[in-house]
Amino acid sequence: MPFAVHALGLAVFAQGTSEFMLSGLVSSIAADLNVSLPAAGLLTSAFAVGMVVGAPLMALFSRTWPRRRALLLFLAVFVTVHIAGALTPSYGVLLATRFVGALANAGFWAVALSAAVSMVPDRLRGRATAVVVGGVTIACVVGVPAGAVLGERWGWRAAFWAVAVVSLPAFVAILRTVPGGAPRDREEPAPTPAPAPTPVRDELRLLTGPRLRPTLLTMALVQGATFCTFSYLEPLLTRTTGLGTAWVPAALALFGAGAFLGVTAAGRYADRRPTAFLAYGMTALALGWTTLALTASAPLTALALLPLLGALAFGTGTALITRVLALAPAAPTLSGAFSTSAFNLGATVGPWAGGVALDAGFGYRAPVWVSALLMGLALLTANHVRSRARARERAGTGTGADGTAGS
Repeated sequence: MPFAVHALGLAVFAQGTSEFMLSGLVSSIAADLNVSLPAAGLLTSAFAVGMVVGAPLMALFSRTWPRRRALLLFLAVFVTVHIAGALTPSYGVLLATRFVGALANAGFWAVALSAAVSMVPDRLRGRATAVVVGGVTIACVVGVPAGAVLGERWGWRAAFWAVAVVSLPAFVAILRTVPGGAPRDREEPAPTPAPAPTPVRDELRLLTGPRLRPTLLTMALVQGATFCTFSYLEPLLTRTTGLGTAWVPAALALFGAGAFLGVTAAGRYADRRPTAFLAYGMTALALGWTTLALTASAPLTALALLPLLGALAFGTGTALITRVLALAPAAPTLSGAFSTSAFNLGATVGPWAGGVALDAGFGYRAPVWVSALLMGLALLTANHVRSRARARERAGTGTGADGTAGS
């Protein structure tokens, strides 16, 4: 595997840490900037909004950019806004840096995945993709808890500085190792001429049509449930469960370890039985959030549930992304971007809905109950899609290909 692919994975690790680390820092940010917990939670939503907007736009704009230049530009912007966020005393400026940083993150993703597979033979494209995407799961296991430790010892700004510092070796490695050619160049000449790319208009028509809308909606609801609780996990654990702040990094590491296992399981089993994997995973996730809401005051139970919920949330989310890519082979440019947008749409709505519940005075368990409600809506959407698929089968007009849980 070329070293350049691992350099891309390191950059994704830093960016994934930035996206998720605020779950362990919301209380200190709120206290330092003199804002409410829901306002601090909106910093996660601002990042997610940037990803929602940036994923399709950057995918389109970077189609013809030289890879190395695009990657370095996006990473440089990402580092700059984190330095600005670490220095600013203003909540408004910090909110803006989260949005701009997410745009840069979305642009980096749009280029990094295509760059990684272009640098290896076709037989290693799956491994190259796994190295890049694996940066996110490693961020959940290592980066997010480490950010919580830094925030506890030296303040939340230390976590922002750490993200910027970790990004610098990746910047140098990309500068020295990633080829500088245009996106359609490959290091190894293709044995046959590559097919003409699908026109953007056709990709948009496919992705916004009735086949994929329910899948993308279900993905947004599932991720909304995940981020609703995850964004307010620290106050839940310290103010309802009764754990000390020193336990927060360990709790985040448990969730991240579960997420890593869930992604691994989805990679192995989701393609074999997608209907069963998604149906069982989503049902278990709805039950899991409900159980956590009911038992949040019991420390051992809460800690035991966290890795399970991490595995279910990220395993189901990965399976849904795989489902979108499988349903849209004719939309290679935008299918991943739309998946990213749906993922982060949930990450926008979830923290906002959890903040509304907190502001309404329902207590620190309220975001967990909102997560359970969002999973209920996701199950209703999936069941509706399956019903439509069965009706089409009976009418002889198609299979379950247009459904979230269709096979």
